[in-house]
Amino acid sequence: MKAAKRWSLGNLRDMASSLPGPRHRAPSRRRARVYIVMALSLIAFFAVIAYMYPHHSKRACYMISSRGCKALADWLPPSLREYSDDEIAARVVISEILSNPPVIRKDSKIAFMFLTPGALPFERLWDRFFQGHEGKFSVYIHASKERPVHYSRYFVNREIRSDEVVWGRISMVDAERRLLANALRDPTNQQFVLLSDSCVPLRSFEYIYNYLMYSNVSYVDCFDDPGQHGSGRHMNHMLPEIQKKDFRKGAQWFTMKRQHAVATMADSLYYSKFRDYCGPGIENNKNCIADEHYLPTFFHMLDPTGISNWTVTQVDWSERKWHPKTYMPEDVTHELLNNLTSTDTVVHVTSVGVGEEIWMPCMWNGIKRPCYLFGRKFHPDTLDKLLDLFSNYTKSVSWQL
Repeated sequence: MKAAKRWSLGNLRDMASSLPGPRHRAPSRRRARVYIVMALSLIAFFAVIAYMYPHHSKRACYMISSRGCKALADWLPPSLREYSDDEIAARVVISEILSNPPVIRKDSKIAFMFLTPGALPFERLWDRFFQGHEGKFSVYIHASKERPVHYSRYFVNREIRSDEVVWGRISMVDAERRLLANALRDPTNQQFVLLSDSCVPLRSFEYIYNYLMYSNVSYVDCFDDPGQHGSGRHMNHMLPEIQKKDFRKGAQWFTMKRQHAVATMADSLYYSKFRDYCGPGIENNKNCIADEHYLPTFFHMLDPTGISNWTVTQVDWSERKWHPKTYMPEDVTHELLNNLTSTDTVVHVTSVGVGEEIWMPCMWNGIKRPCYLFGRKFHPDTLDKLLDLFSNYTKSVSWQL
């Protein structure tokens, strides 16, 4: 009988060398690939979280670490902004309104809405403009200081309930909305024109009626001014609903389709941002002028292809002052009026540098046409000259579809 082998460390080494499994070896390439996949999955998971939870609220980075949160948030890619329930509801309501195509009725009218402190010095000129077109227009007057004395039957008893209007304040927008609210009560009003006491017609009634009724857009002025008097007026309190990149500027004198008028009156969310945070000196000495920014920003955000981005009311800003040039009697000639009615390109002057200019053609349903239907900032003393020239300058160009 053979003697049993003694148990020793050497024997253990021999036995181990004969065992089949590689359990003592380094991780294989396959296992390394598993680790890489796991690492990439974690990165993808955190990236998804970053998009689901916008980093401006810091929720995403606090899920990872409460320290160094800002650095991590800055590293994460930009995410889609979360919309509040009120903003979602506002967008849905306004989208429903804008999706309804306008209907041109046989009895469709233009609502001429006059925003004035008191007297209407060009009432006699407007009276001549309206004559013979009864049933195709309506008149509304917001007189903020005193009730005007009227000379035309078209203006008698057309005042609405008015309130004080202060330049640069939200009260200017309130007056516009008050005019729209009253004009919308008449279902036959399909176009809404905002005019001041210094506005005059530059075309015949027939020309203006056809130009507006058959247009595929509303004429709301809107452009991007990256300077201090443009997006520089954006207030941080307007976030997150109104981003600085969406902040726009434009003249307040619009012509608007009924669907856009209804959308304007349906809005409370964006209007409240301008009501509460747009005014002279509200934040960091910024002079935000509500009537220059509310409607351009509103329509740029919600229906950018539904507006012209220029206004059909001409005004001369060539003097580069806070207020446009006022036309005096010596300025009013047939040549001036011919120039105003033949202009087919508009210019927007920004507040960048000495005033960079943005030029754009005036397009009507894809066709280049003269820009202006109305002129503004005419001195009351120009009335007699305008009456003398009215027949000539309004008939110089006939309407052709």
